[in-house]
Amino acid sequence: MSRKFFISDLHFGHNNILKYENRPFKNVEEMDKALIRNWNAVVGKNDEVYVLGDVSFHKDPDKTLNILRQLNGRKYLVLGNHDKQILKEHKLREQFEWIRDYYKLTLNNVAIVMFHYPIQVWDCRHHGAIHLYGHVHSNISNHAMEYDIPNSYNVGVDVNNYTPISLEEIMRSEEHTSEL
Repeated sequence: MSRKFFISDLHFGHNNILKYENRPFKNVEEMDKALIRNWNAVVGKNDEVYVLGDVSFHKDPDKTLNILRQLNGRKYLVLGNHDKQILKEHKLREQFEWIRDYYKLTLNNVAIVMFHYPIQVWDCRHHGAIHLYGHVHSNISNHAMEYDIPNSYNVGVDVNNYTPISLEEIMRSEEHTSEL
């Protein structure tokens, strides 16, 4: 049985993210290797990974392609503001099962709404739906309570130990009590 994982804002190959987010790596090569290692440590070959944007800053699409090919699981992309290269390059697009701007996944009658940005209102919000987002890096804790957005979760790498987070982990968090 496949598991579902979520992640955002990997920023492979992005030198400046090291200082912007104080990421604990000497350089982008070390960061890229750690992100790949962390991903593959939790994601199996048959698992699903929903990437909520901002995959890579490598200028050479072959570098991004090499990274994507190393990552376990079936990958789905909810576009971020820095994913233009993926849209332009067929060989990168084909690494994803699909690419969308926004996605709603329903599991056991619970809607999981995915968007790159945190939003205050989403489909089925008042019926127990969960909103997963990225973009904000470590500027907001895992739960967007600073913006009074209950039932939302930041799946960005900077607040999740540079590792994809499973649906079970999200549901176990103190903000979410639904069973999936």
